[in-house]
Amino acid sequence: MGPVSLIFTVFLLDLCQIEESRAVTPLFVQTGKDVLLELQTDVPKKFIALQWSFNGSANLVSFSSEGVEISDSFTGRVEVFDQSYSIKLKNLQKSDSAVYKALLITAEETSFITEHHVRVQDPVSPVTLTVNLLSNSSDSCNLTVSCSTQELHHINSTLTCDNKTCSQEGGERSKVTTSGSTLSIYLVNDTIICNHSNQVSWRKDNKTFENVCLQLSGHTSPPNSLVIVIVIILILSLIILGAVFAQRRKKTNERQIEENTVYAIPEVAGQPPQRPAGGATDLSPSSTYCTVGPHTGPKRLIEETNGASALSPTSTYCMVGPHTADPPSPEGRL
Repeated sequence: MGPVSLIFTVFLLDLCQIEESRAVTPLFVQTGKDVLLELQTDVPKKFIALQWSFNGSANLVSFSSEGVEISDSFTGRVEVFDQSYSIKLKNLQKSDSAVYKALLITAEETSFITEHHVRVQDPVSPVTLTVNLLSNSSDSCNLTVSCSTQELHHINSTLTCDNKTCSQEGGERSKVTTSGSTLSIYLVNDTIICNHSNQVSWRKDNKTFENVCLQLSGHTSPPNSLVIVIVIILILSLIILGAVFAQRRKKTNERQIEENTVYAIPEVAGQPPQRPAGGATDLSPSSTYCTVGPHTGPKRLIEETNGASALSPTSTYCMVGPHTADPPSPEGRL
């Protein structure tokens, strides 16, 4: 045991009779978080020791001329600040809830200069708000509201609502649970709020009560007439635009058909067909002409009457062939 620890043990019996210089300062910390314990008074330049105690008996941290000593039970969980003699406790658990005191030992006196009452709390559980209809009339309704937690804590309240406002008429407004948390029901503007809270956390559930009477009674509010008018106007506009586009497309198709139509050039009887423009006078090389004249080939039996055989003197034949450069002779023309 070091000299500092020996001094602490000697004065341990007198600690209960020392008047506390300051009131207890409550510090609420969420489980797993850190807390900074600061001194609440100035420390003289010369002192024998300054000791932080845990639950009034265990020596947590000691500052002296020999250095800093940290209790083995808090090794790795305490951060010390030599200049201010403050300490930070890390990763607190519910078992760390205790009274932490700073004891200053000088040549003249021994006194407590700081005391912190640390309480470690778990965060609260989620909460559920339930709204049920008790009665309904043409202009208002009575509701029962239930606020409950996962630990089966709950409170009930009654409300009277119309389409715009609600008022809390009876039942419980708040309740402190066995774990120290608070369960409450209250109204804010157009919202019913169920709140579950403690000093380190809070959870809530809420519902707006606009038209809540109609919703719970199985009716829905009539649709806005302005919305209906807007929808009708949009539908009519789409129909008109569709008709306009269809008409324009029809006219465009008719114009294209008219532009692509080819008309025949009429010919006048007794006049030769018009030659194509461009000064062309030559006939097409694929033109076909007919040469007509008396038959000059071998004689063929045409008629056989009474043993007589003769050729028809008036038989005329046509020879068809491709056009040549020289025109046909006058003898072959009809």
